Amino acid sequence: MIKKNLGIRKSDIINRRMFIIGVAKLIVFGGLIARLFSLQINENKKYLTLSDKNRIREWKLPPTRGNIVDYFGNTVAGNLKVYQLHVIPEQVENFAYLIARLQTILQLSNKRVEKIKKKKSQLKPWESLIVSENLSWSEFLKINNYLYELVGVKPVMTISRDYPFDDIYTHVLGYVSQPNEEDILANEVIQEKFVPGIKIGKLGLEKTLENDLIGVNDIQRYEVNAYGKRINQLEYQKGKQGSKIRITLDTEVQKLSAKLLEGKAGSISVMDIYTGEVIAMYSSPSYNPNSFLFGISQDEWQLIRNNPLKPLINKTLSGLYSPGSTIKPIVALSALENNIIDPKFKVHCKGKMELHGQTFHCWKEKGHGFMSLRNAMKQSCDTYFYEIARLLGVDRLKKTADKFGLGKKVLGEYFENEKSGQFPDTKWKINNLGRGWVLGETLITGIGQGYTQTTPIQLCLMTAQIANGGYKITPKVLTYDNQLISEQVKRAMLSNNNDKPFEKLFKEQKNIKIVQDSMFGSTNELRGTSYKSRIDDPKYQFAGKTGTAQVKRISKRERELDLKTSQIPYEERDHALYVAFGPYKNPRYSLSIIVEHGGSGSSAAAPIATKLFKLIIDRHELRKQVFDFKEFNI
Repeated sequence: MIKKNLGIRKSDIINRRMFIIGVAKLIVFGGLIARLFSLQINENKKYLTLSDKNRIREWKLPPTRGNIVDYFGNTVAGNLKVYQLHVIPEQVENFAYLIARLQTILQLSNKRVEKIKKKKSQLKPWESLIVSENLSWSEFLKINNYLYELVGVKPVMTISRDYPFDDIYTHVLGYVSQPNEEDILANEVIQEKFVPGIKIGKLGLEKTLENDLIGVNDIQRYEVNAYGKRINQLEYQKGKQGSKIRITLDTEVQKLSAKLLEGKAGSISVMDIYTGEVIAMYSSPSYNPNSFLFGISQDEWQLIRNNPLKPLINKTLSGLYSPGSTIKPIVALSALENNIIDPKFKVHCKGKMELHGQTFHCWKEKGHGFMSLRNAMKQSCDTYFYEIARLLGVDRLKKTADKFGLGKKVLGEYFENEKSGQFPDTKWKINNLGRGWVLGETLITGIGQGYTQTTPIQLCLMTAQIANGGYKITPKVLTYDNQLISEQVKRAMLSNNNDKPFEKLFKEQKNIKIVQDSMFGSTNELRGTSYKSRIDDPKYQFAGKTGTAQVKRISKRERELDLKTSQIPYEERDHALYVAFGPYKNPRYSLSIIVEHGGSGSSAAAPIATKLFKLIIDRHELRKQVFDFKEFNI
């Protein structure tokens, strides 16, 4: 009986253990089934994607930059086909022999060959080695002729930036080149689209408008092996060219500006006095931005960098100059607006003015005699402006200068290298120099000397706002097809309708007209400082003001010698300036001209305006035709 019970108990134990083991097996097996179901069904897409990522690689190609065109649609920054030479090292049996053959065919220097060898050592065997980024057509043909014996060599056609007008637009457009680490970290768009070989804007509009111009990468998808080597191309996704940018400048006026300043250091600016559109903005000398596309040579870079006329400086925006007598229209306007003088106010010029033991000279040694405002402007009498500046005071003068754009950036949103200059007052000197203002400094400020520093584009804006009747405008270098056309803007300004968004810069508009008339006399009447540069034809007739800015203090001995400009060392000669607007009877454009160390404004700068106005006004009708007038209900 006991043995029978023991047998039953053992059987129960075995059955229980078998049941537990069976349940455990069932749980484990169920878990495996559930996991397999999860992996193969629920998470199929996830692991399929991970698998594809191991098997498929994406390669981005450099995006195609958008074109920049001038006001008339002429391409000033575009793209062109370039021919490159690539080598796939793993396909080359004898790399030393291949490089020797390429050196002979392309006449590569030993230094260039060493760079290629160094670059090869940094790449994987299946990655392309760029031997040349810019082959000439004849070199490209040579390589193709010898291709049968150049195993592993791959001639490639690609796209690169091109500036068809060479140095004409350099200081406006800037240039493109390969980005450095700082460029990449500073811009998220560049980070996203970065690939080896990409070119980005380094200066000017190319840099400012980078996010619009850069475009979208082409994408190639390849199947790769375990080592990452490309096996088969699966897909090619076409990218998108960057945005097309239209600027306000006129290439023909820009080209003439370059010609007129050839061999000189200086600047020419031209502006529409109603819309603020910049028609020309040329800084001389310039340099060719195409030189930077594939890496500028050390010799060429040193020639540009060490040029005494400083081609790297955008003189229009970054050049700071004493405005000289070109400031006198603002001094006169400020005195009239503050009721310090009227047009009949006279000063007796004896050639100099004594004040607290200090002598302030007029440019005319024997003096001009009794001068009214109009005659003083016409003959640029310094003594007259010494006196009205003394009566006015520098603080009130600064308020007027500020209204007309002096001492402020004009195109700062487009160009990071623009300087604001300065127009001083009593607070400025205390804050910056820690000393009080003295009356003699007011006098020299009244003739555009002393602490006053302006840029050529500021003088152009100042003149434009005098010419349009005293209304504030916003200068621009970009234009849009849906903007108000110039005729609408002009009518709105001149209507004196308070509902129009044009800020008045005057108290009494008659004061603006007095200044305009005085500038007319300076150019178009006998004894006017720019009389020799006048144009009698009303179609082209303009009004202006000359300026001569000293670059060093003139000693008593130098004044007595009265040397001609050609007898003075170049770096000690005065800067020559001129501002003007025209046509006088129906003003439309303003300009500013500066010729560094050119001597007097009347002899070096004003004659340039004569040639410019003829072209600018002749092209005005063409400029108007760019828009569809019906679209704007004109």
